[in-house]
Amino acid sequence: MTTERQLSGLSDVATDEPACSIERSLQILGERWSLLVLREVFAGRHKFAEIQSSLGIASNLLSARLKLLVETGVLDTQTYQEPGSRPRQSYHLTAAGNDLRVVLAALQQWGDRHRPRPSGPSALRRVRSTNGPAHVGFLDDDGHEVPATDVVMLEDMADKA
Repeated sequence: MTTERQLSGLSDVATDEPACSIERSLQILGERWSLLVLREVFAGRHKFAEIQSSLGIASNLLSARLKLLVETGVLDTQTYQEPGSRPRQSYHLTAAGNDLRVVLAALQQWGDRHRPRPSGPSALRRVRSTNGPAHVGFLDDDGHEVPATDVVMLEDMADKA
């Protein structure tokens, strides 16, 4: 029996998860601190104290964000111990976390274009091998760039059945 919730595409009854992958992603990444924590890990800050110091975030908020990112497979932990200290956890990107590089770059690119700072971008996206500029965009199966205005997001009609 198809429920009204299934017909609206709001959730998958079997798992009670939203049918929309954007909504499912936002359950993990929709709070601003989550993306900023990831920005710090991408920048090479892996220790709790490094991330906290860089962001100026309260320790309880950082703990909650890190816990969610680890539980959902975006980050992984590794134990380390500095001389004279207790063992601690450092935070590292998983494959799922690494895939978010393009998401963060797209947000940065959008911000640079639509919310620019008078002093210019805070970071540049560059191709390692050429040092030329890199931008985020859509590619077709042959690797050719497709204008964003030529891309349509089609609903999965299976969710509507």
